Parts: sequence; structure tokens; C-alpha cells
Amino acid sequence: MRTTIIKAALGIAIALNAFLAGAQSVGELRFGNERTDTVRLTELLDAGAAIDTDNCGRAAFFAHQFIGIPYQAHTLESPDGNETLTIRLDSLDCTTFAETVLSLARTAGERRHSWRDYVYNLRSLRYRGGRIDGYPSRLHYIAEWAVDNIHRGNLEDATRLFPRITHMVKSIDFMSAHRDRYPALADSAAYARIRQTESGYRNHRFPYIKTNDLGSRATKEAFRSGDIVALVSKTDGLDVTHMGVIIKDEKGTPHLLHASSTLGKVTLEEEPLVDFVRRNRNWLGVRVFRIPRQ
Repeated sequence: MRTTIIKAALGIAIALNAFLAGAQSVGELRFGNERTDTVRLTELLDAGAAIDTDNCGRAAFFAHQFIGIPYQAHTLESPDGNETLTIRLDSLDCTTFAETVLSLARTAGERRHSWRDYVYNLRSLRYRGGRIDGYPSRLHYIAEWAVDNIHRGNLEDATRLFPRITHMVKSIDFMSAHRDRYPALADSAAYARIRQTESGYRNHRFPYIKTNDLGSRATKEAFRSGDIVALVSKTDGLDVTHMGVIIKDEKGTPHLLHASSTLGKVTLEEEPLVDFVRRNRNWLGVRVFRIPRQ
């Protein structure tokens, strides 16, 4: 009896702490337009929860809802320098587009309809351990973004499920090597924390699918609409320089739906993924991520 009471009390305490943490996070937000964004999030979640599909299907659905939205970089940088959970539906870059789609798909897959639940999932995806603790707590590198979210069950590395994969070993340290490009790193404490994070990604090994293998029938069949792809780069110190969502056409050919800086908007590429990646010689292939089945 005593053990049962203790377990019940512990469960209540854990639930209360989670509630308080969530309540605190909701108060630390920066919207593009709070009134319209919260209404739009609720509408999207209602529509996504009503779809009879899995989380990949929901990700594909939500990705289509943003076609035509303007591209804008650096929307997460706060004017006052304080790290705040930023929610923008009116303009996106490639990473915030992928995070928005993933967070919507996870929330709808949980059969939750509140924009507050979306906020919780977005924070969980964007920050180390799901906690905001200044600029360095944001998962700036896709290498760490993948490791942290896979560890916490937010994502799975679907790359390993493909028939032809290769492994790369690379040190991830672009931010500290180019400190002048990141205004937040003028602060010595923030710079030191970024350096500390990078130290864990020296000679980092990860799987990817080479560009030449993207055209194989087996590889095309292994893709699912709603997969998140991260384009692997030759750039020193970076593993990934672009992201998007896979959409397969009626013939089963994968295409990329992404926030394009070139076109200045979210768009679905007409050419197949393999041709799109091949056009940029700085890209070596792709990594693939999925939301785990619930």
C-alpha cells in the first residue's frame, strides 16, 4: 500500500512539473503574428488530425499547405539578443520549414488540436533536450539535431533502411571557424559553449545516400512521401546545408518540396530529387529522417 501511494505521488509530481514547464514555455514565444498564427495552427492541426494516414502522410500533407510561402532567412535571430522560441508561418527558410512540418505532423499524430501542443513539440525538436537556455542551446547543426532528436524518440534515422548507404566521417565546427558570421558569438560565453558542443562532433560518423544512388529503382522505392531529407555538403565543418520534404509523384519518383532561397518561396521541384541534387556539385547526397510510428 505504501509503495502504491509513493508511486502515485511521484506520478503526480512528474505530471505537475511537466505542466509547469510547458506553461512556462508558452509564455516565452515570439510570433510573426500571434492572432493569425494561433488560429492558423489550430486550423492546420484540425485538418491534419482528420486525415486517415500515418505521420509520414501527415508530414506530406502539411508540407503542401506551405507552398508559395515566402522564403526568409535568419527569422530565429531575436533583435534583443535573447533566445526565444520563434514561430513563423508567414516566412520560412529550409530548416524552419522542415521543423514546422515535423512539429505539425507529430502534434496531429498525437490527436492534439491546440497550438500550445504544437509549441511544445517545436521546442522539443529545435532545442537540445527540448530546453531553451540561450543561443547555444539551439540545435544549430543538423548533425546534433539528428543525434539529440533520435535519442529522445522524436525522429528516426531512416537512412539506414535504404538499400545503398555510405558513411562519412567529418568534424563539425563551421560556426566557431566562422565566428564573424554569427553575431551571437561575439559573446565569449556563447562562443565557448558552441566550441564545447563542436568538440563532441570531431570525426563524427553518419550514414548518407550518395547522389549516384538516388536514381536506383530500389532507392526510389524506399523513399516515402513525407520523409525529411537533409542534403549532405562538401563544405568544411558542415554535414548539411539544405533540407526539404520528399513528395513522390504518381510514378513513384521522389521530388523535393522545400523553402527555396533561389525562387524565394516554398516550392515543389518539378525535376526528380536525383536531378535536383546532381545540379549542385557541393551536395554529395542526402540523409533521411522520419517521425516514428505512434
